[in-house]
Amino acid sequence: MALPVLRKGDKVALVDVSSAVPEERLESSVQSVRDMGLEPVVFPSCSLRHGYFAGTDAQRARDLMEAFLRDDIRGVICIRGGYGAHRVLPLLDLPAIKAHWKPFYGYSDVTALHLAFNNLGLASYQTPMPSTEWYSDDFDPFTRSQVEKALFGGLGLLQNPEGYEAACLRSGSAEGLLVGGNLSLVSVSVGTPWAVDARDRILFLEDVNEAVYRVDNMLTHLRNAGVFKGCRGVILGAWTDCEAEKDGNGLSLKEVFEEVILPEGDMPVLMDLRCGHCLPTLCLPLGSRVRLDADKKTIECLEAPHE
Repeated sequence: MALPVLRKGDKVALVDVSSAVPEERLESSVQSVRDMGLEPVVFPSCSLRHGYFAGTDAQRARDLMEAFLRDDIRGVICIRGGYGAHRVLPLLDLPAIKAHWKPFYGYSDVTALHLAFNNLGLASYQTPMPSTEWYSDDFDPFTRSQVEKALFGGLGLLQNPEGYEAACLRSGSAEGLLVGGNLSLVSVSVGTPWAVDARDRILFLEDVNEAVYRVDNMLTHLRNAGVFKGCRGVILGAWTDCEAEKDGNGLSLKEVFEEVILPEGDMPVLMDLRCGHCLPTLCLPLGSRVRLDADKKTIECLEAPHE
């Protein structure tokens, strides 16, 4: 799948399929999109509230559909994550989205949409988002450069920024479509029409604020569902604030990965890729063909961007 990209000056939709945007953050988030050289069109979901959601499921789904169907909009950017994206999946017209596909950006809870879109053969981008990273003073030069490459083309060879060392859990290299995202969303996709499909693909996983035993539980669920069988490679990203038991009686994340993932095949496994709920962070071309080299600790994008 070729990688669609944007051009400076393009009109892009800002939508919220998950949690509500803090009111005080909206203006600076919109400005951060302008600062990228894009013309933001702010959809109602960015300022709606329904409990902990950015509007009702129907409102959020309607915004996403309109964003894809409008001819004047060249790309779709999720303004934030949180919770709720998988609630809109049954309300989407996926064939219509495929027929009007355009560059799509987000991460975390947005994983639910990436999985559905990637299963349609569409390429999308795991990137930081305007109201979580772009607006912030912590939006560092490395991460900004990654986002610009995801927006306008040029991700190329991906490796950790200086000072952050990845680790090879199993040696080797592999090529395939890159799928996955946030482990919590990947795990709950199993058994649904939008389930993760890692067969003959390279699977990326990351998470945040989860105890190690819960990471173990979700990975074991994927293993028991056969997700790792036939997988060509596994990339384990950032596990921010995923801490072991304080009494010292638990397993480390590395031990969990070794016990749950490694026995499932001879695929290369890379750990501690700087990607996920962290800064600085890499951006990833999901649904696109990549080459994983666990020994060199690199990911190479194999498909050229196109406007």
